[in-house]
Amino acid sequence: MRPTIAAAYCTIAFGGLIAGVGVAWAHATLNHASPPAGSTVHSAPQEVVLTFTERLEPAFSMIEVTDAGGMRVDSGKSEVNGSTMRVGLKVLPEGQYRVHWRAISRDTHRVEGNFAFNVDSKSR
Repeated sequence: MRPTIAAAYCTIAFGGLIAGVGVAWAHATLNHASPPAGSTVHSAPQEVVLTFTERLEPAFSMIEVTDAGGMRVDSGKSEVNGSTMRVGLKVLPEGQYRVHWRAISRDTHRVEGNFAFNVDSKSR
C-alpha cells in the first residue's frame, strides 16, 4: 500500500511541475492595435495604441513609428499603463508607416514585432 501512496505523491508533484512550466513559459502577445495592422486609415491617427495579453514592464517596452523613408514620426517615449502601450505621432501626411514594438512582460519575457498601416484620405 505504501508504494501506491508514494506513486500518487510523485504523480501529483510531477503534474504540478508540468503545470507550473506552462505558466512560466507564457508571455505577452499583441492582442489589438490601433490603427490595425495592415489597415488603411482615412485620416492620420494622433497615436498608436497597442494592447497586450499581459501587463508590461514600462522601462523596457517601446513603440517606434517610421515613414517609408525610415524617418521616425513618433513623438518620442512610449507610455505604458498595465497591458496597454501608446506613443503619440507627429502630423502624418498620406503614405505608408511601419510600427515596430518591443514588449517586456512583468515576468521578463521579451516579444517584439512590426506591422504597417497606410494613411490615404482618398481611399474609401
